[in-house]
Amino acid sequence: MTPNRPYLLRAFFDWIVDNECTPHLVVDAGFANVQVPTQFVQDGQIVLNISPSAVTQFSLDLTQLSFNARFGGQPMQVYVPLGAVLAIYARENGEGTVFTADEFLGDEDDFAPELESVDSSAEFIDEAPLEKPEKKKGSHLRVIK
Repeated sequence: MTPNRPYLLRAFFDWIVDNECTPHLVVDAGFANVQVPTQFVQDGQIVLNISPSAVTQFSLDLTQLSFNARFGGQPMQVYVPLGAVLAIYARENGEGTVFTADEFLGDEDDFAPELESVDSSAEFIDEAPLEKPEKKKGSHLRVIK
C-alpha cells in the first residue's frame, strides 16, 4: 500500500484552511533532497507557512510537496520530500499532527515510474501503406447577407 502521510497531510491542510487558520509545516532541513532557504533553518528544522495566500504553485503528491514563496523578499522554489515533514499545525491554536520518522518508510523512488527496455523488432511495426485521407466536403452552412 502507498504511505498514508500524503493523505493525512492533505486532510490536515484542508481542515486548517477550511477553519480559516494558517497552516504551518515543520520540516527536517537535513533530510535528503530538501530545498528550503537555509538562512531560516534553526536546529536542523524549518517552519514554513504554507497558507494559500503565502505560496503559489502548491503541489502535494505521494512523494513530495513543492511550492514557490518569498523569503525575505526573495522568491524561492521549495521542495520537500514527504519523509522530511515532521508536523503540520495551525499557527493560531497549535491544532495539527506530528509525524515520526518511521511512519514514512517509502522512498520516493518506490513510486516513480520505471522505464523498461523495448524491443523494436519488425513484428510490432505496422507496415500498412498510408492511405490518402478522403477529401472533406464543404460545409453545409451558407453565409446569408
